[in-house]
Amino acid sequence: MPTISVDKAELFKALGRDFTTEEFDELCFEFGIELDEDTTDSKRPIVDGVEEPPQLKIEIPANRYDMLCFEGIALNLNVFLGNTPFPKYRLVSPPSGQLETVTIKKETSQIRPYFSCAILRNIKFTKSRYESFIALQDKLHQNLARQRTLVAIGTHDLDTIKGPFTYEALPPQDIKFAPLNQTKEMNAQEMMEFYEKDKHLSRYLHIIRDSPVYPVIYDSDRNVLSMPPIINSNRSKITLDTTNVLIDITATDKTKLEVVNHMIVSMFSQYCAEPFTIEPVNIVSEHNGESRQTPDLSPRRTQAEVNYINSVCGLELSPQQICDLLKKMGHSAEPSSTAGLLEVDIPITRADVLHQADIMEDAAIAYGFNNLERRFVSATTSVGAALPINKLADIVRLESAMAGWSEVMPLILCSHDENYAWLNRKDDNTAVRLQNPKTQEYQIVRTSLLPGLLKTVRENKHHSVPMKIFEVSDVGLKDETAERKSRNERRFAACWYGKTSGFEIVHGLLDRVMLMLKSAFITKEDGLANSELNGYWIEEVEDPTFFTGHSAAVYLKLGGKTQRIGTFGILHPTVLKNYELPFPVSALELQLEPFL
Repeated sequence: MPTISVDKAELFKALGRDFTTEEFDELCFEFGIELDEDTTDSKRPIVDGVEEPPQLKIEIPANRYDMLCFEGIALNLNVFLGNTPFPKYRLVSPPSGQLETVTIKKETSQIRPYFSCAILRNIKFTKSRYESFIALQDKLHQNLARQRTLVAIGTHDLDTIKGPFTYEALPPQDIKFAPLNQTKEMNAQEMMEFYEKDKHLSRYLHIIRDSPVYPVIYDSDRNVLSMPPIINSNRSKITLDTTNVLIDITATDKTKLEVVNHMIVSMFSQYCAEPFTIEPVNIVSEHNGESRQTPDLSPRRTQAEVNYINSVCGLELSPQQICDLLKKMGHSAEPSSTAGLLEVDIPITRADVLHQADIMEDAAIAYGFNNLERRFVSATTSVGAALPINKLADIVRLESAMAGWSEVMPLILCSHDENYAWLNRKDDNTAVRLQNPKTQEYQIVRTSLLPGLLKTVRENKHHSVPMKIFEVSDVGLKDETAERKSRNERRFAACWYGKTSGFEIVHGLLDRVMLMLKSAFITKEDGLANSELNGYWIEEVEDPTFFTGHSAAVYLKLGGKTQRIGTFGILHPTVLKNYELPFPVSALELQLEPFL
């Protein structure tokens, strides 16, 4: 969880009273955050010859983007304490009556296609407010924006530039301006070289470096505002004297684009001459149908069930009582015309509220977790028990261990090649892929347990042979019929690695496991001829993962239904070469769910 440092005296002043460390710790606990440290009695750093004032270091849940700055913490705690109602954010027209306009060019779809904007008019900065403004942008960049890859924020002194503005994508040699805190003009290629050794900016260069076009924002006089996501122009930099701030936001993720906009304007519009007012900007983006006015400050309306909230919390509150609790968490709620439902308006600051379970949690926080009744026996109490599939897995796990095999627990993510090409398999489009994998080693969710077992053998091949290992765990498969378009499937797999093939040993493990699962060995002919006969049989199969003529499929007949549940055999030499294994390997993989 991110830890936010705030000035202790300033926060208590904003909350309207002083707290002891214990009292503030208790307040944080009640609200669902955590006081990590009070530096009052600690040795503090010296800044400009003056000791830093006491700080409160507060741990914030990773999904509460609205509390990543002093303003958000003070606002939410004040609303929770009942000191102030939650603010009503509103859009206002500019003094001229004409909204600023940003035109999005089609070429931006090649690099960063989404754009949002807002203006904070007549804002009053102090040193602490300015630092908090910059710090919030940095925290959003590191957290929600994933190191600027998903979203990048630019802030500009509106009085130094002139609208209307354009957001374009041009070849790097065609972009020229003096970057922030520099006086020399450079083109984009020169900037890439200039900032290559910069401790802060160098980590962002890769985002656009290899693109044929770079994003850039111009004003009506073709003055550059910024080259997102790298750096702003020195011409439009904001200072303590800035009173009108233009905020530009570019993104590759449309949802996070608007979330970031909401966070910035909601936190700092309180410092405008007319608090909590935001000036909108017209976005003209005809090529992709994204023309609109931003930001949209409309709360998200949803519904929550009164019975659901009461049953989970063990309460018997009326709809109005629950609505009153939700107001302490920033929501606007009222009983619905439909009995048993609440109409809840979720403010723009609460991007973390996605389901009525989140509304229930807020109601419980407002009521007070310590105030909830402690009960051990009630009509809603359930007794914990293992899932049937876990019981089944434990049987297989115990029998394999008793047979002398060692259990391993590899990672569930692997590379595409490990899951397919290295096993001589073609991509069957059943693997769940990671959208933005950080390394080639973790690209997909495995569809087989074999890659993990073989990598385990590879990393431990310096140990004595034979090596006997197994795993009982899940694989992930695409499933369009499932709610989340994917499903888990429990499997059992084992590998024998030694100087001999070990085929008969793996076959013996198969027989033992099937015996413990109360499945008798039968012949295929008997199984097909007798509809009431249950059991399993094996038959030779050609599988590219295994050596030709040395693999078999396992078929299970249970309850009149026959299906192939697994394969075992001696791995193909090319598979061994791919995994850098000098000795033969015999492997087995079974589905366990058909036995339920």
